[in-house]
Amino acid sequence: MADSIMSKAATMEIPINSNGDTGTLPEDDSLEQQVMVSGPNLNETSIVSGGYGGPAGGIIPTSSIKGSTSNHSAVNSTEEVSRGVAVEKLEGVKKWGINTYKCTKQMFSERFGRGSRTVDLELEAQIDVLRDTKIKYENILRLATALTMHFQSMVQTQQALGDTFTDLSQKSPELQDEFGYNAETQKLLCKNGEALLGAINFFVSGINTLVNKTMEDTLMTIKLYENARLEFDAYRSDLEEMSLGQRDAAAMVRIEMAQQDYQVHREKYERLRSDVTIKLKFLEENKVKVMHKQLLLFHNAISAYFAGNQQQLEQTLIQFNVKLKPPGSDKPSWLEEQ
Repeated sequence: MADSIMSKAATMEIPINSNGDTGTLPEDDSLEQQVMVSGPNLNETSIVSGGYGGPAGGIIPTSSIKGSTSNHSAVNSTEEVSRGVAVEKLEGVKKWGINTYKCTKQMFSERFGRGSRTVDLELEAQIDVLRDTKIKYENILRLATALTMHFQSMVQTQQALGDTFTDLSQKSPELQDEFGYNAETQKLLCKNGEALLGAINFFVSGINTLVNKTMEDTLMTIKLYENARLEFDAYRSDLEEMSLGQRDAAAMVRIEMAQQDYQVHREKYERLRSDVTIKLKFLEENKVKVMHKQLLLFHNAISAYFAGNQQQLEQTLIQFNVKLKPPGSDKPSWLEEQ
């Protein structure tokens, strides 16, 4: 703008009167001038752009400049928060990597006989017994489930055979009594079979809960305990190696940090060991209680069925609160079939 004004000034003719005075210059509206208009305080300061007497639209309030500064500060604050989150995640990944390296090193050292491990002989024996018991109970569950399927197939066959005998008794007058006796027998066997099937299903459900929920929950805690034991031994071995090394200032700082990590993992290991001990105790008590009930039910129901004692079979179901499903309840409804 200054260059434009200077160039116009250089080419402008200046008229001179006879007395040597300069004439009045014509006002050039193209010259832009800027003035600062100050109010009572700096917040009201505005910049006026344009010629004198120009439109008010040339006023630029400084509040807009202040607003842009606030937006810039908000952006910087957001960037700082994002940077802090990224640094926190990076530290977490770093700690995870160090922990994984130490545990892997400890695991291979134990496997090849170069490292020592913490062993609780009594607890380890109880864990081995639990794992062996779970395998055997899973076998019982598998066989009982197979028995249920086969027996259910037999009951369905008896029901179909009874219906066939009933139909033939009506269509064969000369054998009506014989077909009628057999039909009644098959229907009675079918009814008792459904009662026994309900008892076996109750037995299977109880074993399934014990094996796949109660025992599995305890084994999950044992898994956490074993991982904590490995971490504890890894940091213990790391602290022992540092203690045998140099004792300068930097080494003492590292030893102090290793001592803190060791203490943290020791407390975690002891807490999980206590949890496993308590869960094993409660599991054993629950197992005895559940299996006493289920085995007694299974024995009484099987004995009553094959002895043909319908009354004892019904009393067994009432005693153990076994509710039979109504016939056809397992079949899908008409809407589900559609």
